[in-house]
Amino acid sequence: MFKRSGRKLLRRQPAPSDRLSAPIMKSPREVQIMREAGRIVARVHAALKMVIRPGVSTWELDQVALEVMRKYDATSAFLGYRGFPAHICTSINQELVHGIPHKDRILKEGDLISVDVGVRYRGFIGDCAWSYAVGAVSDDAAALMQVTEASLFEGIKQAKVGRRVVDISRAIQRHIEGHGLHVVREYTGHGVGRQMHEPPQVLNYVAGDADGNTVLTPGLVIAIEPMVQRGTWQTRTLRDNWTVVSKDNSLTAHFEHTVAITNNGPEILTLP
Repeated sequence: MFKRSGRKLLRRQPAPSDRLSAPIMKSPREVQIMREAGRIVARVHAALKMVIRPGVSTWELDQVALEVMRKYDATSAFLGYRGFPAHICTSINQELVHGIPHKDRILKEGDLISVDVGVRYRGFIGDCAWSYAVGAVSDDAAALMQVTEASLFEGIKQAKVGRRVVDISRAIQRHIEGHGLHVVREYTGHGVGRQMHEPPQVLNYVAGDADGNTVLTPGLVIAIEPMVQRGTWQTRTLRDNWTVVSKDNSLTAHFEHTVAITNNGPEILTLP
């Protein structure tokens, strides 16, 4: 995820007149490597989905992810990034992003956990986040996950040659707000390639930012990742200087895919 306002993980959002550098286009060979990186991310998520249940610690999830990464000769793109201390991010309930796995953080029946996985493979990044129900969850949690996941695919539908980044942003915002939920402002999607965060920023709402005018062209690879909260769009960061939570402690959800822009339409690189 891409931090707009300059806190921990990512770069400050520039003023509209202070455009980020141009998007870094990928060759067909590079997209193929990113396709392989995306498959590894998908395998990590598949393994995590099998073990997410009440009684499991988030540290155990981190170790499962590490085992899959090692099996496919990949490394975590998160471990050590700006000092982040784990292989994946595990964020529970009111925690939106950047949750740190711990041995004493145990999943409970009814929890909603968002897991963000980034791997580095042959010099390129694959990046995907998904929200999971832990056992039976409330109707509110189920609806939040359904709307957020659907908004991701509404955005992906717009990721076509000739359209602009803002078309993705608009589709996501309309879907989320049309269901009475709130789009987080401080964190956004982004370009991805050799670096985890490359231009352009891909906002989940329309803001008139310069990157919104970026034309989608073949060779561009982006991470589209709506982050949604039930009660407010505002967030705060906990004292660990990493974990971001909703300001009102309402439920949150986060879904993300890495998507390549191609002449044949959007290609999701992180599908199972």
